[in-house]
Order: sequence, then C-alpha cells, then structure tokens
Amino acid sequence: MLTRDEAFELLKKYNKEDFHIHHGKMVEGTMRYFAEKLGYGDDVDFWGIVGLLHDIDFEMWPEEHCKKAPELLKEAGVEEDMIHAIVSHGYGLCVDVEPVHQMEKVLFACDELTGLIGAAALMRPSKSCKDMELKSLKKKFKDKKFAAGCDREVIVKGAEMLGWELDELLNETLEAMKTCEEA
Repeated sequence: MLTRDEAFELLKKYNKEDFHIHHGKMVEGTMRYFAEKLGYGDDVDFWGIVGLLHDIDFEMWPEEHCKKAPELLKEAGVEEDMIHAIVSHGYGLCVDVEPVHQMEKVLFACDELTGLIGAAALMRPSKSCKDMELKSLKKKFKDKKFAAGCDREVIVKGAEMLGWELDELLNETLEAMKTCEEA
C-alpha cells in the first residue's frame, strides 16, 4: 500500500492550489477520525489515504473528475480497492461506481460536508470550527445561498446511505474536523 508520504507527494503532483491540498488534508483527517470511531482502527491509514487522494484529478481535470483518477492512481501503483474507494465518492455525479463499503459511504457523505464546514469556519471570528456548534452548522446548511457549491442533496444522500440521521452526520463530521483542524 502507498505510504501517507507517497500519497501526499502524489496529491501535490496534480494539485498546486493551497485550497485543494488543504481540502485533501481535511478529508484525510476526517476519514481517519471515522475509521477510529466506527471500529476500523486497523485500516486508519487506508481510510486516511483515500480521503487525501479523493480529489486527485479535480484541479487539473475538473470535467473528468473521478474518470481521470483511475489512470493517475494506476500509474502510481495504487491498488484497485483503493482506486474504487476514491472514485466512488463521485457516484451519481460523475461516475457510476457505487459506494459499497462503509468507508466509501463515509467519504461520499463527508466530502461536500467538509467543504461546508470549512466555509462556515472561515465566517467565524475565530476562523475555526473548534468553537462551532451543531446549531450554527445546521443554520448554514439550511441557507442554500451559503457555500452554494456544496451540494446539500449529496450530503443528505450520504447520511441515508450510512443509515444515519442528518444531524448525526453533521455533528460527527464537525467533531471529526475539530480533531484535525491543526493539521
């Protein structure tokens, strides 16, 4: 399996903008949190690397998002199970690769949500999610004009895939981001 350092270098090979690198690291930290929380501690590195690389093709090939990724990942020697996991977060949006494993469903649910939480944090005086409460996040979630690029339908569908209430997904992802914000 790819090491975390190798994965980070691969991410930087195809992503130059700080925003995309930061997003990859936030999703990585979020996925690591969920791996531990949901009892997949032995697979925490796998979950984290999937989160880190999930948008590997987005910056350079936005029109081919999740379609170009398999080629880039195969060239780097990434295994098929990781490629499937990475690509599955685009299910129904840009690919037909369905999230099957709980980890894939978490990635599908959290990708857009980390963007929403990140945008909400930037609006706070602290510029942090560490002092954000669920009530505040829910208010931002309901405001369709706020962070309009974050697809709320995907977030809701992700919660449904996981069999979770929306509030549970919002709260747990917020807690996950609080744990990795420093990174």
